[in-house]
Amino acid sequence: MRERRAERLEALGWRTGDAAAFLGLSAEEAAYVEVKVRLAEGLRRRRAALELTQTALAEAVGSSQSRVAKMERADATVSLDLLIRALLALGATRHDLARLLRGR
Repeated sequence: MRERRAERLEALGWRTGDAAAFLGLSAEEAAYVEVKVRLAEGLRRRRAALELTQTALAEAVGSSQSRVAKMERADATVSLDLLIRALLALGATRHDLARLLRGR
């Protein structure tokens, strides 16, 4: 959040912070969520760039379209293993995964 906006909100009695503070996450939990979100966003972008439907990706990884939708939104029920396997099924390399985790 921009500093000026945060200052205005705080002057009105609001508290500002990030999602980790709001949810009371430890540093490790926040890092885990960040990894999962980056992989999920990378999966969605890669699938779209390849012009594949969620159904086509589901068939490639032996899953369902609804599961792919959950993967792409980093649902809590989706494992990191499944996200990584799906990315690899779309041709991602270890270097691609590292780039996603670095945020590039």
